[in-house]
Amino acid sequence: MKTPYGISNFKSLITEGYLYVDKTSFIATLEDQGKYNILLRPRRFGKTLFLSTLRLYYDIRSKDEFDTLFGQLAIGHKPTPLKNSYQILSFDFSGIETSSAEDIRAGFNRRVETALKKFLKRYGYPTETNRIIEEQTSPAGKIDYFFTAIEEANIYLLIDEYDHFANAILGESLELFTEIVGKGGFVRAFYEVIKTATMEGIIDRLFITGVTSITLDSMTSGFNIGDNITFHRDFNQVTGFTAQETGEMIQPFVDACGLNKQEVMNTLGRWYNGYRFSSRADKKIFNPDMVLYFLRHFDTGECRWPEQMLDDNIASDYGKIMRLFGIGDRESNFAALEELLVNGEIIGLHKGKLDLDIHKPFERDDFISLLLYMGFITISGTVLSQLRYVIPNYVIEKLYYGYFGTEIERRAQIRVEKHTLENAVAELALHNNINPLLKEIRKVLTLFSNRDFMRMDEKHIKTLILTLLYQSEVYFIRSEAEVNNRYPDILLLERQPIEVRYQFLFELKYSKKKDGEKGLEAKRIEGITQIQVYQELDDIKHLPKLQSYLLLTDGTEIEAVAVA
Repeated sequence: MKTPYGISNFKSLITEGYLYVDKTSFIATLEDQGKYNILLRPRRFGKTLFLSTLRLYYDIRSKDEFDTLFGQLAIGHKPTPLKNSYQILSFDFSGIETSSAEDIRAGFNRRVETALKKFLKRYGYPTETNRIIEEQTSPAGKIDYFFTAIEEANIYLLIDEYDHFANAILGESLELFTEIVGKGGFVRAFYEVIKTATMEGIIDRLFITGVTSITLDSMTSGFNIGDNITFHRDFNQVTGFTAQETGEMIQPFVDACGLNKQEVMNTLGRWYNGYRFSSRADKKIFNPDMVLYFLRHFDTGECRWPEQMLDDNIASDYGKIMRLFGIGDRESNFAALEELLVNGEIIGLHKGKLDLDIHKPFERDDFISLLLYMGFITISGTVLSQLRYVIPNYVIEKLYYGYFGTEIERRAQIRVEKHTLENAVAELALHNNINPLLKEIRKVLTLFSNRDFMRMDEKHIKTLILTLLYQSEVYFIRSEAEVNNRYPDILLLERQPIEVRYQFLFELKYSKKKDGEKGLEAKRIEGITQIQVYQELDDIKHLPKLQSYLLLTDGTEIEAVAVA
């Protein structure tokens, strides 16, 4: 099986025999939705591949390839009347240099000019048009002349990663973002020309992809024609994989290696599943890049799982977009993230518009809605007029705790040595020696007891401990996971392909200093009793190599009580 990890060219996937999950049935749904559509999804979520599919389906020049490309797919069995009926104008705004306003403008200009020239060559327009386009100094000027020169054309406009460069600068400078996107900015001027072209009938349809709505929202009336279908139920699974699709993809690995399919699906689900883009959707979605990464790196010869379950490219991309966490009030944003990690969920109003107006504050609900666009939270339900959000999966949880660790280091002016924590976890995993880990926890608690930016109670202390544990790659960490209708505080579970000598169950109890020894003793008894109940649960007692500890703390000191 040829795994198309990193490949987003639809033609290559079909003609070169790569694995392809058929999403073409959504083409008809998209046509029925309307003419001007915007689909926003987290990074590496299959947007570019879907756009590539639309390009080949609608391109009048690809008519002779239709049966080859689409004949065996859903849309090939029931094509729409508009197939192969457009000239396709396509822009890709990813990878533009963002060091300065001039670099951004020059890069944007080049992308526009190159795309216009490709269009003119593909559809046989006079070469003289190229020279006049080159003479125009602005993106708006170039595309305005272009539309004048081809005024009889029937165009389907495709724009990929429309906000890639904008997000990069937004994380650094709101002023620069406003300069290029706001009133008088060259990006807004460019989209104003596109809007006019739709009104004049030159552009009959358009489809735009990106990550967040901030850039479009900030252009306000400059481009207010698009229908944002991001959170429409009908498009919940237009990109990404359903559980059924993922199960079909892993079947060859399951068969070849004699694996338990349900166990594999459970593991992949914890790592990669969990996205829901509509409160009314009934299916959760796997991140496609993460699943394909797993398939690409699974060793079928030795039936060995990937050494890393988190794709470094995903971590890098998400690390860059985390800069957007600094938009607005950084303290308010940190409080929202803290609430999410401490409580495991956050509740807020979904904001349909994220306009960065300097006269209107970027508030808590704006930040929560931004996290939803970026894929850092997902919809789990409703609470009256508000939505309940959770962290979708272990990959995002791990990225959060990495960010959270960096943030608390900055705020508390401390440094947590990752290699020291790795060694402490290794001592735990190989020798059941918890003392090095206790030493690191105690060090952080002592420092935090003198800080006032984070409360010291049981939930917050557990979050600090988890932050330390997530610095290691050894264990699969589960926090308050449901186990036979009970919720142990922390489980450290063996994960393929790493082999450990011990797995762990930790239960944390916090006693206020003012309650003294009597309070500690009461918590000790309570915690030991709880662990003993957990140890009798079916899913716990069958865990091999399991060691159980009560972590007892007063907010400064911490001790571990082994519970056999």
